Amino acid sequence: MYGERVSRVPDAVLWWSTAPGSATPGRRVLPDGCMDVIWADGALLVAGPDTAAHVVTDRPGARYVGLRFGPGTGPAIFGVPARELRDLRVPLDDLWPGAEVRRLTERAGEAADAGPALSPVLGPVLGPVSDPALGAVLEEEAARRLGATHRPVDTALVGCVVEGVRAGRPVARIAADTGIGERRLHRRCLDAFGYGPRTLGRILRMNRAVDLARGGTPPATVAAVAGYADQAHLSREVRSLTGVTLGALIR
Repeated sequence: MYGERVSRVPDAVLWWSTAPGSATPGRRVLPDGCMDVIWADGALLVAGPDTAAHVVTDRPGARYVGLRFGPGTGPAIFGVPARELRDLRVPLDDLWPGAEVRRLTERAGEAADAGPALSPVLGPVLGPVSDPALGAVLEEEAARRLGATHRPVDTALVGCVVEGVRAGRPVARIAADTGIGERRLHRRCLDAFGYGPRTLGRILRMNRAVDLARGGTPPATVAAVAGYADQAHLSREVRSLTGVTLGALIR
């Protein structure tokens, strides 16, 4: 079971998932340019920005609740450049003071089986019944850290880069639009997203293609709409970033 809703934390999504009660093959978490804080069966961990699909083998019945931060937002929450967490899963107490993480873990555990929540920071927490109350705990802490951070999100840079790569603009054009040189843009992107603008563009385009395909769009049309040279180009990119074919992903 999987569900999600738009978070009250800016540019974030709250999601929750429970693994089937019996053993299942490893599932693929696709790279998306995002970073997550995840409550996983009582422990808190951070998922950095991936460059390829991350294969997860769940314990039967395992329960997860996560807060997914949009591209470029995570470093302000976690306090480290995104490049330092690229392709990693690390305990939250590797990044935040241990005492703070212990308190947060205790609060999340207490809320795990609670009902609707009321956050002093975010107000009433609305959402479907299956939205765990502990999600409100994660949202509250993220909102607090965003308000207190000394590393605020560079919204102008992040917005310009994300918009530019989604539109398929050359890196030189994106650099010109941001008013900085290509090398400096690349360094800034490594800190914000975990990788440079070209890789970010490949990942976001692939996700759009997968979404289109899952919605029933034929592969040839997916390739044209998502900005690939042809269907073969689409196939190569999907396999390169996920390890499987587009057809395997949408089955």
